[in-house]
Amino acid sequence: MNKTAVTEQLELFDKDKEDVNVDECMPNPVGYRVLIALPQVEETYGDSGLMKSKQLIHEEHIMSIIGLVIDIGAQAYKDKDRFPDGPWCKQGDYVMFRANTGTRFKFAGVEYRLMNDDSIEAVVPEPKYISRA
Repeated sequence: MNKTAVTEQLELFDKDKEDVNVDECMPNPVGYRVLIALPQVEETYGDSGLMKSKQLIHEEHIMSIIGLVIDIGAQAYKDKDRFPDGPWCKQGDYVMFRANTGTRFKFAGVEYRLMNDDSIEAVVPEPKYISRA
């Protein structure tokens, strides 16, 4: 999700604010942190149309293992001893990480995680084919 999409969601989420600057409101990762946006959880079971319970949707969100890299802190992946081949991911990559990793928060109706650079375990070329086992 890019910042334009976040701005659009923010406008829908907070109709009382007309001139919200996303760059001023969105937390910026510092140090070696990576900001990840989580995908929206499907509210139904596939094409069946059967609705999932709110509890199940909540649990699926909490246990997410795939996210989109939104921003990277200035010191992330700079340690040449730990990252001799350079960064493990870049802005715009879908990545995999352990469930419950990072600091969870919501902004403009989207859930995010702020996590350490070494918490990224894989870059995922096509996230729609990956699900938690």
